[in-house]
Amino acid sequence: MKSITIKGSERESVGKKATKALRNAGKVPCVVYGGEKPIHFSAEELSFRDLVYTPAAHTVVIELENGTKVDAVMQDIQFHPVTDKIIHIDFYQLFPDKAVTMNIPVRLQGNSPGVRNGGRLLFRKRKLAIKALPDKLPDFFDVDISKLRIGQNISVASLLNDDFSILHPDTTVVVQVKTARTAVADDDDEEEEGEEGEEGTAAEGAEAPAAEATE
Repeated sequence: MKSITIKGSERESVGKKATKALRNAGKVPCVVYGGEKPIHFSAEELSFRDLVYTPAAHTVVIELENGTKVDAVMQDIQFHPVTDKIIHIDFYQLFPDKAVTMNIPVRLQGNSPGVRNGGRLLFRKRKLAIKALPDKLPDFFDVDISKLRIGQNISVASLLNDDFSILHPDTTVVVQVKTARTAVADDDDEEEEGEEGEEGTAAEGAEAPAAEATE
């Protein structure tokens, strides 16, 4: 999994007054849990842009001015209810021999013949929670929908891997194609599917909702 470096400063005070002063200065108060003791630090809000405002999942290397370096993953983030500015982030320290829980995004690959024939693509799980050692964390789940026809689905069972545990039941549906009023017979006629491919691709893109927020 790709890693993002966050450069910050250790916080000398964690009181409300000091925290407010940091936010007024455009910095985000943070804390890293999971080690011998919590590490309190702050960093410029812009430093978190590539970590927060992206559908991709990343690990983090936190570099402090005192020379401390910590590998971590983001566990929780709080936004201001009015301005949507980041007001606090919790991280969890990573250790090579200790499994961690993380939400991994799902990417769809290919074009569904069921959608080309007028079916509705329903993207049920845009992220999947997994548990794995840090060096086994995948960047994405790539799901091939090129054979997905009307009435069919792809479940968690088809994504199981020895490198990690997926924290959802095997029967959990990730993506499916349901019938629609405009649907035509879904068969193996490649010529018919080719004629309807352009319109079907547009319908497929329109069905997918915005990405889920990180839990």
